[in-house]
Amino acid sequence: MHEIKEQPALRTPSLGRLFSSFLRLGTTAFGGPAMIAHIRELAVERERWLDKEIFRDGVALCQAIPGATAMQVAAYVGLRTRGVRGAITGYLGFGLPAFLLMTALSALYARMHEMPAVVAVFSGLQAIIVAIVANAAISFGRNSLTNWQHGVVALVAAGLFELAVHPVLILSLAALLSLLLNSGQPAIQQVESRTHMPSTTLPLLFLLGATATGFALLAFFRYDLAQLALLLARIDLMAFGGGFASVPLLFHEIVETRAWLDASTFLDGIALGQLTPGPIVITATFVGYLLHGLTGAFIATVAMFLPSLLLLIGTAPYFTRLHASPRFNRAIDGVLCSFVGLLCTVTIRLSLHVHWDWSHLLLAATAFAALFKKIDLLWVVLAGATVAMFLF
Repeated sequence: MHEIKEQPALRTPSLGRLFSSFLRLGTTAFGGPAMIAHIRELAVERERWLDKEIFRDGVALCQAIPGATAMQVAAYVGLRTRGVRGAITGYLGFGLPAFLLMTALSALYARMHEMPAVVAVFSGLQAIIVAIVANAAISFGRNSLTNWQHGVVALVAAGLFELAVHPVLILSLAALLSLLLNSGQPAIQQVESRTHMPSTTLPLLFLLGATATGFALLAFFRYDLAQLALLLARIDLMAFGGGFASVPLLFHEIVETRAWLDASTFLDGIALGQLTPGPIVITATFVGYLLHGLTGAFIATVAMFLPSLLLLIGTAPYFTRLHASPRFNRAIDGVLCSFVGLLCTVTIRLSLHVHWDWSHLLLAATAFAALFKKIDLLWVVLAGATVAMFLF
């Protein structure tokens, strides 16, 4: 008889171990959602903090709720191993390197962005950003538009966004339209997870109270910062589908609606976001720094990442029940489809702010082809910046 080999017991990390592990991982967290594979290698295979079924459930949860997916997965690992304190620890460790580097780059940009060499680099990077957003639209579309109903939702969302309808209303209408159009479709049966976790209600209520108090104090002492924080918090809660879903919302609110930054500067911020580890929404740090200095960078970053963390903590114990609902899944499908429309519209709008000539067209086309061939985003941006120094 063959002996059945027992799996080694799961280990419980200390908070310090969680923080240091995710800090190291966050330092090299280029590639956005691709980092999920590295988190799995850390938490499931190397450290044995979670088994593969629990980790799989966590990835499904983080894809179904708004926020930067890789950041959410890091928080989920902490939540399942050390509770709410672990979630906060993993989140901070994974995101801290991106925040520190983006703050430093924002400070350099504020002082040097008018230098000829810097202008040349960012001129080229702006063309590359258009290619990146276009590639994201195609990637979103390939994964989200699986029938004609999804295509209708995407087209309607694109039209509404072009008419400057508020993004909250667009997302709500997309979810409702998806429910109506797909009501006759057979529901996919979700396999109920056998993994459960204790309620997080009490610590969540404490965190919500602390957050509300922080916003109230900010509104009393610095109303301008409170406006920025509330805007970014709202965008974070609408960013279904990962960090790239925030790009059209950020552009719409910060450039078109409030005119806090011009389109060219916003494009530069997106470019810097590609040079840092972590999610693309770290661009919020850039926005906060240019508007309100170091304090603005800190407040903007907290506001951009805190709401989705609180949502993860609140929904994790109940996700199995939620994910088993056909209506919930159809509504989320509609929201994801709407982002295809939004990304297509933003691609066009961003391209209107690039000074196109043969060199910009060649750079954008080359970057798009490289991304389509799955070449790492960081290398595309670095190569583009180097070429731009000689072309422009």
